[in-house]
Amino acid sequence: MAAVDNVLVIGAGSAGTAVAILLPQADVTVEVVDVKPEPTAIGSGITLQGNALRVLRQIGVWDEVRAAGYAFDSLGLRAPDEHGTLLAELPDVKTGGLDLPGTLGMPRPELARILVERAISAGAKLRFDTTVTRIAENERCVDVTFSDGSTGRYDLVVGADGVRSWTRRALGIQLEPRPTGMGIWRAFGPRPASVTRTDLIYGGPCYIAGYCPTGEDTLYAYLVEPSQDRSALSPEQQLAVMRDLSLAYHGPWDEIRETLTDPSRVNYTRFETHLLPVPWNRGRVVLIGDAVHSCPPTIAQGAAQALEDAVVLAELLLSRDSVDRALWDAFHARRFGRAKTVVDASNQLAQWQLDHIQGDVPALMKTVTDLLRQPA
Repeated sequence: MAAVDNVLVIGAGSAGTAVAILLPQADVTVEVVDVKPEPTAIGSGITLQGNALRVLRQIGVWDEVRAAGYAFDSLGLRAPDEHGTLLAELPDVKTGGLDLPGTLGMPRPELARILVERAISAGAKLRFDTTVTRIAENERCVDVTFSDGSTGRYDLVVGADGVRSWTRRALGIQLEPRPTGMGIWRAFGPRPASVTRTDLIYGGPCYIAGYCPTGEDTLYAYLVEPSQDRSALSPEQQLAVMRDLSLAYHGPWDEIRETLTDPSRVNYTRFETHLLPVPWNRGRVVLIGDAVHSCPPTIAQGAAQALEDAVVLAELLLSRDSVDRALWDAFHARRFGRAKTVVDASNQLAQWQLDHIQGDVPALMKTVTDLLRQPA
């Protein structure tokens, strides 16, 4: 017997849809609402490490993800010289197990589509262009009012509504992400034949110049610079800035730069970070994913940690018979320390770059990968 009969999930991102896929398999009624008018995802591509792929297989979408993406098992390091000289080729640590790729890149909107369609086929009810305006929680249920005037009563509400979480603020939690001092240019475009994995270049006008294949014909490329207010730039100006910054980088970047012609394929965001101390719940309302933790994508764990939150929460809800202190203690014991290690390591890698310090990256990454090899 599950601890809940009906659940509301606020947010149809990776964490929210994963919950909505798993709970209906045990006949739990799940409703998902999202403020967006349709199931889309902002951004160009996404890099998924092995532990994320392990969760995607667990929730039954690995075959679709593999078909939509581009898998690889190594990382290249190149020099910021006139040739983009390859300095090293490092094998990926297969944190999802030896039977899964080390890394997979894919278009972010494709991952969103796959998860939403799987949640619907699992039996979850999804409503887009809908927000929550009021939450009233007591020891037995949560009463919710929606933006269309409708109401509902639920055994549990899951706030998976991202970095700017409405649910977090509605619970009275005073926590906002802080800037890290870095900003990132991203562009989505065609994949040259020379790009078969992620390569990174450290140095030059940017902290990092990199790219990731996302399919047989696509990739996303990125440049990490000191954080700036780029909001006044037109799309055409944004494209020009990214092209100008890329002139310092060569090798496959020379081919990528020639494809940077569409302003609509370029976006700029500034890195932020936050980590909510435990508890992540307030009674029968719980926060997961980006609502409780975010960090620079220096080790590409944002989606992975959100997905892990979801599967651990679903497992506990389906293996316990009540929503009680013991359930939340078990949830926090399995998730907080792991998420904190990832957030701290991601921020440390970024800070070393900001401070131009040669930190002990191998030791830090070994600590993280040894942890991520173990299922959440």
